Amino acid sequence: MTEDILSIDTVALDEGKNALKIIDQTKLPGKVEILYLTRQEDIYDAIYHLKVRGAPAIGVAAAIGVYLAALEIDEVSYDAFYSRFKKAKDYLAGARPTAVNLFWALDRMEKVVLDHSGESPEKLKKLLHDEAVKIRDEDIQVCKSIGEYGLELLNDGDGILTHCNAGQLGTTRYGTALAAIHLGRQRGMNFKVFCDETRPLLQGARLTAFEMVCAGVDTTLICDNMAGMVMKNGWVKACFVGSDRVAANGDAANKIGTSGLAILAKHYNIPFYVCAPTSTIDMSIKHGDEIVIEERMPEEVTEMWYNERMATAGVKVYNPAFDITNHELVTAFITEYGIARPLYSESFRKIFEKKTSPAGARP
Repeated sequence: MTEDILSIDTVALDEGKNALKIIDQTKLPGKVEILYLTRQEDIYDAIYHLKVRGAPAIGVAAAIGVYLAALEIDEVSYDAFYSRFKKAKDYLAGARPTAVNLFWALDRMEKVVLDHSGESPEKLKKLLHDEAVKIRDEDIQVCKSIGEYGLELLNDGDGILTHCNAGQLGTTRYGTALAAIHLGRQRGMNFKVFCDETRPLLQGARLTAFEMVCAGVDTTLICDNMAGMVMKNGWVKACFVGSDRVAANGDAANKIGTSGLAILAKHYNIPFYVCAPTSTIDMSIKHGDEIVIEERMPEEVTEMWYNERMATAGVKVYNPAFDITNHELVTAFITEYGIARPLYSESFRKIFEKKTSPAGARP
């Protein structure tokens, strides 16, 4: 089944089963297991425990999840329906605090209900279904467009360093940071991809390396602390990473370790690109200090992946899931509406103007 992994959408709505369909990423690369989730507790658990992960995929999963919650509401009045819907929305919003797509998607679903006040619950359920499907379809187009713009910055044969997993496994299809690689491969281009293992959850080792090998890409796995040597050797022509939330000034929250890569890239004069759907750009946040950083269980550092506990008992553990890459370290942001360069507050404004214009170029 591994050779067919890229033919499976990472997250989808199974209409027949009225279920959220996901690839359980905690089982990769050893086993490709498809989950069909209907209970809100199971959907929350899937988001929290990274069975579905990556900002775009989380957003799609949340949209489908809250739609499924709406299907269970048997209230006949609008007010009673909205009250229960809001409770379900707030519940799912608590699964992950950093990824803005989670809140963006849930707010967008809530807007459907608020914009149709007075409608019957059955009508609202239909509207919510259509919005969830729309969010999923848009994710595919957004990622493809990011890939097209990313390809403009690459040459055939380039070495590319990436961190965590911002590929198809973090979105519905294509990915963000890896979208250009997937599209390039489809067009006969060849790249050399260096995957940071990405401690402590090993998304680079378990997911990105797996995805790239399945796509037939020349792939080399490195430990996180080997990135500087790979750059010094001249093997890296560009760094491509994703992002879970971007502030208005261009400070970007991404998987822990990203900021260190950006510092190294600056030292070795290697362009550092952040691939960010506009849904991850939060213009209400002025700078990265305002982004809440999720801290996760210490066992992920001391025990996970080991047959026996690796660290001595009683040691304190600091386990932030994300760090903030300062905007001055980012060469450019690649969005679905174009490439944003410094000054980011201004270039983001132009990106959003393009997004809201009637002409609406890509996607």
